[in-house]
Amino acid sequence: MTRTAGIIRALTLPPTGFVRSLFKRREMVLPHTDPRHSDVPVLRRAEIAAVYHSQRVAGDFYEFLRVGPSRVLFGLFDVAGRREDTRAILIAAQNTFRTLAPKLFAGEDFNEAEAMVGLCHEINCTILQVAGGIRSCPAFIGCYNEDLGTVCYTNAGHTPGLLRDESGITQLEASGLPLGIFSHATQSASTCALGPGAVLLVVSRGIVEAEYNNEEFGLEGVKNSLLRASARTAQDLCLATLQAAQNFMDTAPAHNDVTTLALLRHRPDPLGERAPGEKRRPTPARARESETRSRIQAGW
Repeated sequence: MTRTAGIIRALTLPPTGFVRSLFKRREMVLPHTDPRHSDVPVLRRAEIAAVYHSQRVAGDFYEFLRVGPSRVLFGLFDVAGRREDTRAILIAAQNTFRTLAPKLFAGEDFNEAEAMVGLCHEINCTILQVAGGIRSCPAFIGCYNEDLGTVCYTNAGHTPGLLRDESGITQLEASGLPLGIFSHATQSASTCALGPGAVLLVVSRGIVEAEYNNEEFGLEGVKNSLLRASARTAQDLCLATLQAAQNFMDTAPAHNDVTTLALLRHRPDPLGERAPGEKRRPTPARARESETRSRIQAGW
């Protein structure tokens, strides 16, 4: 496989006064050595999870944030560089996400696409400011509407999201450059619908680039794994994807961070809808994955 390296130069402008004031406030919380833990939200008639393998060595991080009675934001980011060089950027980007998202997505009468584009712009400015220049950060950010079963999303140079439903698998392709490249780069937002039983899977580049004998697992490997997956929970689906990549490599991945994020919309429960937060009954998939769970960590 041929790889082409290039140098991109950009003019980075000073942040606006509003964003600059946020940077000043962030300096007060930067003593954290890693981004803060992101609790997995409980969803109505759906569930979401993210799982990564072993210890992080690069710039993957994910985030969940409830921004309203029926909306939950999620994101998977991949800041270029090793962990020791990206910590400050990750922390600042998380602070921007958590500070601005509740304001941009406040209330019910607002444009989701405009809010998504605005959030991407501010995170982009944060990365450029804290990095002191260009620092590529592919990102997939979505807003799940529990009432409608829809996801408004932006794919900024990230690996495609994979939407599996009764019609097959649809790729949610990148529509813009990664964050952290140009100060005035514009993103676009799209919306997809998750019918009952549908799942949205997003994986980091480390999954796609998993290699064995100079052959990559690739996006096709992820798609094949998703088509075969019989997991009934979002976390089990994440685990099954990680296990498929590890089986392909014939060893535990250590080349890069490997992270999976899955959003699963439940089919109607024939026994009646569960109360919010009520645990699902144990499934055969959970038992089969018990050994994998002991070697794969979830959450910060």
